[in-house]
Amino acid sequence: MLHDYTSTTADGIEVIAESAIAQADELVAAVVAAPAPRTWANTMAPLEEAGTIVGDAYGQSPFMARVHPDKEVRARGAAIEERLAKWGTELVFRPDLYEAVKEYAESDDASGLGGTAARLVAFWLRDFRRAGHGLSPEAQSELKRLQQRLIELQVEYSKNLDEWEDHIEVTRDDLTGLPDEYIDGLRSADTPEAYRVGMAYPDYIPFIEQATRRDLRMQLQFKFWNRAAEANTPLLAEAVEIRQAMAVLLGMPTWAHHAMEVKMAKTPDAVEEFYQSIIPQLKEKAAADIETMTAMLREDGALLDETVGGSRLQPWDTGYYTTQLRKQDYGIDQNEVARYFPLERVIDGMFEITGEVFGLEYHRIEDARAWHPDVYLYEIRNTGTSEAIAHFYADLFPREGKFGHAAAFPLVSGRRLEDGSYRRPVAAIVANLTKPTETAPSLLKHDEALTLFHEFGHILHFCLTTVDVGRFAGFDTEWDFVEAPSQIMEHWMWQPEVLRRFARHHETNEPIPEDLVARLVAARDLNVGLFTMRQIFLGKLDLLLHAAADPVDVDDAYRSAYEFTGLPFHEGTHFPASFGHLMGGYDAGYYGYLWSKVYGDDMFSVFAEEGVLSPAVGRRYRDEVLARGHSRDAIEHLRAFLRREPSTAAFLTELGLEPGPR
Repeated sequence: MLHDYTSTTADGIEVIAESAIAQADELVAAVVAAPAPRTWANTMAPLEEAGTIVGDAYGQSPFMARVHPDKEVRARGAAIEERLAKWGTELVFRPDLYEAVKEYAESDDASGLGGTAARLVAFWLRDFRRAGHGLSPEAQSELKRLQQRLIELQVEYSKNLDEWEDHIEVTRDDLTGLPDEYIDGLRSADTPEAYRVGMAYPDYIPFIEQATRRDLRMQLQFKFWNRAAEANTPLLAEAVEIRQAMAVLLGMPTWAHHAMEVKMAKTPDAVEEFYQSIIPQLKEKAAADIETMTAMLREDGALLDETVGGSRLQPWDTGYYTTQLRKQDYGIDQNEVARYFPLERVIDGMFEITGEVFGLEYHRIEDARAWHPDVYLYEIRNTGTSEAIAHFYADLFPREGKFGHAAAFPLVSGRRLEDGSYRRPVAAIVANLTKPTETAPSLLKHDEALTLFHEFGHILHFCLTTVDVGRFAGFDTEWDFVEAPSQIMEHWMWQPEVLRRFARHHETNEPIPEDLVARLVAARDLNVGLFTMRQIFLGKLDLLLHAAADPVDVDDAYRSAYEFTGLPFHEGTHFPASFGHLMGGYDAGYYGYLWSKVYGDDMFSVFAEEGVLSPAVGRRYRDEVLARGHSRDAIEHLRAFLRREPSTAAFLTELGLEPGPR
């Protein structure tokens, strides 16, 4: 049964969490006290059940810190998130639980295990080793203290960022270059005839990409790159220091070595080798991109004084001149394109495409009982059946205090129950797309529609799982592979035969013109060198912080990594304070976006060869990748689906680089 979020209160979510911890503690106590002989039933099964109970509590309690409209509920949810995370940390630090699982692992019962059961035992032993079992009691105690403090820092950092409010005030004349639909969606400022351009993506991105006022683009970016800077910069610095101290205690040279042990890359050297294989050619492409836009800037002649960057292309210029290039070279007006992507049609198209390819049907549940009236609830079924296999919520519009980016959140994990039935997964897409106004529906820029498809890839990865063991179900896979099933989804948003299916003008219902689709696809790789180098900047920043044995200054690392963009540094900004991935699980792992794109592109090449909407390929992809979770290593998913070894050819070709032999 789905949870009723309409009854959520601050006190209520605390009761849910404490009840879950109490139940889980009872199960763990029973594991520790279980009499000989140790069996799956008295050791591993209760641990699996305890994890399920605490996971469910996350979906009903801490998740509210990201989405609930009541500030007190959000604040209590953040505190509970810390409480649950610390409970999980306590678990792997317990010597009595370690001895219990170790004893079971050495038993005759365990020796007969195979598949996910044997994998679960091995992963628990790995967790215990990484928690310092085998170290001196003093060293393990220090490791535990550091881990608990790290959790506190992560929760506080996220809360500061989610709660951050700032804006610039502009007049109607200042909004030249922006469409009426955008202006109508802005909040009014305190003075008549003035507007607030805030930090939410639907405010920030169109302004940065389309506003002609260069000085105001600079002001807005300055504020955006300084979100929560004063509070979060020291938190991040402390987290980096703590991570390195933990790595040293565990006998690793750096935190990156420790973190990558459980990822596909395995070592920072492998990531550096990957970067160096593409950086030289990408630098050339990025330099050409910058040269082209610099010429446009100088021809513009507007606001070229030094206070806003002079005649040199600045970071607050790239989005704007990329937009101008799309218009100039491809005749693409993002605002005109958006009129063919009303949100409801994009969702319908996404459902139609994935339904056809993966054998699915979607049905909206009207009485969502969600945390906000804007939230939709859907059930997923196998084609031609009447029973739901999963559910997901879609919370797509910005509001005060809400999670400020786009992500998929796990609410209920799938797993096989004792009676043989399968527990239905529940997930949520949380995004910040353009809101409807009094005069227009939600009209998505192509990039926003791309984001929706990307996050829906995570939803499918989580919801289509068939793995028996909850720990390995859904998208709980290597962190540098987890983006691949969402990267592959983006490809469908560039296929002409796909776009023509659902992209229709919100007023006339006319399908998107074939010529516009062709131009949109042709412009896909515009400035790909510059934008990929920005991804490398973010990955390099992460590595500079986490792959160094010596103390690191966060701002120095930021300035050093920024050189990879090829653009001047935006003085006075403290971007890492709002780069949530550094504290949200991608520490020593942000490289994974490009790393996993290699695999996403390679997997889509099979669709490209055999049919971009091929149900046969889709079924194989669903069975060998989406359904498998972490029941085996991701490289085995790839080999099974591709029916060959993975290749970088598709990735390099898309970047405009010369691929080597497959």
